[in-house]
Amino acid sequence: MTTSRDLLFVSLDQVSGGAVEQGDLSLALAGAEVIDLLGVEAVALDGDRIVPGHVPSLTDPLLDRAASSLVRDAPFESVGDWLWRRGRGLSAAYLAVLEAEGKLARRHRHGVPFGAGRIVPEESPDRSDAASRWASGEPVLVGLAAALGIRGGDGGEGVGAADFPGVDDDVLDTVLAAVHEALTQLEAVRLRRSVEQAAFDNIWRGE
Repeated sequence: MTTSRDLLFVSLDQVSGGAVEQGDLSLALAGAEVIDLLGVEAVALDGDRIVPGHVPSLTDPLLDRAASSLVRDAPFESVGDWLWRRGRGLSAAYLAVLEAEGKLARRHRHGVPFGAGRIVPEESPDRSDAASRWASGEPVLVGLAAALGIRGGDGGEGVGAADFPGVDDDVLDTVLAAVHEALTQLEAVRLRRSVEQAAFDNIWRGE
């Protein structure tokens, strides 16, 4: 399992009253990928720049795709730029892969056989592992989920690198800060578009 997959399961299992916005989830998943790549020493951070390291043999196809898409030429790419580039449509990619693996399913409303349906996790070892990590309050997962507005777990304050040998807390803080900033920027874009749409509607109503 990877942090990104765990985060996806948490977002599906822990959110009540509506799903996490897909754009928000995509940015957070891209941040989780950076943390996983740091954990296997596929990348290092120089300030906020993602510096590629060796190319590891990764069994997870999504994380392998992430490693393959790294910018390998100086001055490299900032974490923030990575989130926006890699994050484009990333939640849909994760949902498609996990659905193909049989770990997610679509539940259709009674009498409505067609349509997208609601995506729900199936019982699986991966889902159980994510739930255990969440219940233990593992700070990295809790921190990423908190950025999405998902509260819970038994984690303490701050970020912990215990599950990521060789990755110090300052590096993890840098990634989480970039995720928070990107989410704030995305919300600002949504608000601006909402205001612009409201103004446009008022013009047509003659207000």
